[in-house]
Amino acid sequence: MSIAWRLAWRDLRRGGRGLLLLAICLFLGTAALAGIGSLAASMVAALDANARQNLGGDLELTVSQRRATVAELAAFAEAGRVSEVVSLRAMAEAGGASALVDLRGTDAAWPLVGAFRLAPGALSNRPHGREVAIAPPLADRLGLRPGQGVRLGSTRLRVIGVIAAEPDRLGAGFALGPPALVDLAGLDATALLQPGSLYESHYRITLTRPAEAASIRDRLLARFPGAGWSGRTSERAASGLRRGIDQFGQFLLLVGLAALAIAGVGVGNGVAAYLAGKTRIIATLKVLGARSRTIVAMFLAQLGIVAAVGITGGLLVGAAVPWIVTASVGAALPVPPRLALYPVPLATAALLAVLVALLFAVPALARARVVPAATLLRDALATRRLPSVGVILLMALLVAALVALAVLTASNRLLALGFVASVSALIVVLWGVGLGIRWIAARLPRARKPLLRLAVANLHRPGAQTDRLVVALGLGFLLFVALAVVDSSLSAELRNAAPAKAPRFFAIDLQPDDAPAFARAVRSAAPAATIESLPSLRGSISALRGVPVASLKTLPEGAWILRGDRTLTWSAALPPRNEVVAGKWWPSDYRGPPLVSLEDKAAAALGLKVGDSITVSVLGVDVPARIAALRKIDWGGLGLNFAIVFSPGYIEEAPHGLLASVYAPPARDGAIARQVGLALPSVTLIRVGDVIGQLGAILGQVAIAIRAAAAVTVAAGIAVLIGAVAASGRARRYDAVVLKLLGGSRRQVLGVQAIEYAILSVILALVALTIGAGAGWYVVTQVLAIGWAPRWDSVALTLAVASVMTLGAGTLGSLPALRARPAEALRDL
Repeated sequence: MSIAWRLAWRDLRRGGRGLLLLAICLFLGTAALAGIGSLAASMVAALDANARQNLGGDLELTVSQRRATVAELAAFAEAGRVSEVVSLRAMAEAGGASALVDLRGTDAAWPLVGAFRLAPGALSNRPHGREVAIAPPLADRLGLRPGQGVRLGSTRLRVIGVIAAEPDRLGAGFALGPPALVDLAGLDATALLQPGSLYESHYRITLTRPAEAASIRDRLLARFPGAGWSGRTSERAASGLRRGIDQFGQFLLLVGLAALAIAGVGVGNGVAAYLAGKTRIIATLKVLGARSRTIVAMFLAQLGIVAAVGITGGLLVGAAVPWIVTASVGAALPVPPRLALYPVPLATAALLAVLVALLFAVPALARARVVPAATLLRDALATRRLPSVGVILLMALLVAALVALAVLTASNRLLALGFVASVSALIVVLWGVGLGIRWIAARLPRARKPLLRLAVANLHRPGAQTDRLVVALGLGFLLFVALAVVDSSLSAELRNAAPAKAPRFFAIDLQPDDAPAFARAVRSAAPAATIESLPSLRGSISALRGVPVASLKTLPEGAWILRGDRTLTWSAALPPRNEVVAGKWWPSDYRGPPLVSLEDKAAAALGLKVGDSITVSVLGVDVPARIAALRKIDWGGLGLNFAIVFSPGYIEEAPHGLLASVYAPPARDGAIARQVGLALPSVTLIRVGDVIGQLGAILGQVAIAIRAAAAVTVAAGIAVLIGAVAASGRARRYDAVVLKLLGGSRRQVLGVQAIEYAILSVILALVALTIGAGAGWYVVTQVLAIGWAPRWDSVALTLAVASVMTLGAGTLGSLPALRARPAEALRDL
């Protein structure tokens, strides 16, 4: 090994530039994986570090549409110090303008953890009575300053200041409007809490022994069975945000794995091209008595040194990603990353990069090891031998280690396994396409035009790199098409986020007795307006087929309907935008035992079918029902849609409100908001455009993250393209020299290369258009869950650019041979 190391170091100092592609590919792949993993880990660590503050205590108990009874409050107080927070949505009105707010009423003990702070200039440190503290976006939108008044519900409150720090904001979850804060006395003064109003009561508890939070939660829930309580500990604070970070981090991790897989092909091409240029050195060493083992050790040492440099550079960049993101777009992140080094994602990225480098470098090393010295000295285009059994077993072991590491470190192992299998299948398919091109090219009739005949012959001649070029270029083409499809669909979703058939407003907290007054107010502002209304109340699924949901150790994948309370309704007729896909809708005059209809995808996630039973907890009362029908819902229209719909009858006895949607001309938005606010101050109008704006902002952040991750992957694809040309550079040089000796001009030599790469580009464009568009469709519709709206002109432009890059790289690869004198080139060959 000492001899191999000395030879490796000397040769690397003299001619190691040929391994630059290896270092670049590994750098890009490692940086992508390490950066994505470090950023996700830093955000999760920030959530964990502030878990008690995000939740507001060690334990939180929540109930919908009511507040705790005296007995329940006494039980909570026995466990520890208690704080009450009531949250709901409301309309804030000032100076003729209105805005939706996330209103929270707090008691004197709030916050139990952390500190609430108002911006300088506040009139007091927190609101009391008919006072309110508002968020900066609300102050800007309504033009409010401390001391001015704003109407919430039926009461005018005085603004005492602008919120600077709200410690439990992340734990409050997604909000449609900016926050506004009052105390419980101020909340009562607004008269917004009416029977059927949609609100939640949260009771945070700090414990003397926080480690017992889970057992105390279970004991309190068991003490009040069927009361509609749900509980979570600080470990589950901001669970929705944590789940979103995990899911999106998983998706970006797959993008990073794609970059690493593509970089691996570049590694293989780079190593093959490098070893092809070392033919004379390898032959000389073998003639001088060097064993194959020594030669392999020598080049393996070189590859190890260069790979270590590339991987180390990638790890340094990846580790710095949280700092870079915080400095550049930190304000746009839902939670500021906790800046630190995270060894697990770094170690995982490094190990994956090492395995990929070995996997793609082993075949080239094996070929250099087994070819006799005489063959190497005689002809670089000698017939290849099939890999030995040992090489195949080693590669199989490396593949198994790669798959195991990629799957075991993923949060969604099934998705990761499917991705790895898809990439493997894709490489096999492209390799088969390459072999098919060689087979067809060898059997085509001889073209009359010499340049075309030579180009076709280059595709199947002995030593042709067609199969390897197809794999390398095909991965790049597929990547470009898939990214173009995803990017254009995301852009279309941002442009067309508001469908023309969407309502202008949703109205919540509308009392049944106020429905006529609401209709008069809307139509006085917009006579042609259309109003849809349905009864609504909150409930949660507490049992599936008689099995309590609380007893489930883990929720099924996609079981969003089980996470917290859901808005539900009842209806005698099938609601608009709904289609029964299984079972049968109940008769309009049905008054028997409760029946229920579920959204088909939610039922599939829970493994439910027609005839199964579920139990829904409504205001502390368990309502068992049999599934009578499954429905497909058109969610895209943004109308009133419910995943859970009951039959009329028993459920109607629960206190409830109405949900209404208003369809009207956009120009009447302001007039509708004013008239409804004057007639019914307690009704909350949610402007659909505001909701879409928030969703658009989220999608915009997703698009930026995908494009940033994709930029690394595209860079890897370009490196692979260059490596594919470099891998066949020696054979290209040989062909160019021979053609020049036979009288061919430089233009003709370049023409042959251009025609050959043009043929490959056309074939690969068709393959990429089919497979890449399919992969993009899966990402758009299944992973991102947005509309499929690719711009085919962008896809065509992407393929054209990729083809031009291929032609350029292929023809430029012939320039060194064209500049060489034939005698020198032949001696070197």
